[in-house]
Amino acid sequence: MEQQKLPNSTLIIVLAILSYVICCFYGVGAIVAIVAIILASNATKAYKQNPEMYTDYSTVKTGKIIAIIGLIINILLILLVVWIISIVGWDALQDEELARERLEDFFNK
Repeated sequence: MEQQKLPNSTLIIVLAILSYVICCFYGVGAIVAIVAIILASNATKAYKQNPEMYTDYSTVKTGKIIAIIGLIINILLILLVVWIISIVGWDALQDEELARERLEDFFNK
């Protein structure tokens, strides 16, 4: 029987890398990273059921690791944004001077 590539192995690595690129869009990269992790888990299950049938398992493992790191970075960014909103306040995000005053008050305490 001829070996074939694992399903979605290229898509997994592309989505994992994309989760880094779009992490600056306030958590959208987290969704992409979760999709990559789910696809990688499904591909890993298929590989473990019949390892001699598939190639590219290393690509799937690499994509899963990159997606996990991308997910962590996106979660940290979301937490940072929530922290900044809790310090500055939602109303001050539109007014630069008010935001600057509130940040100075917070850090000078």
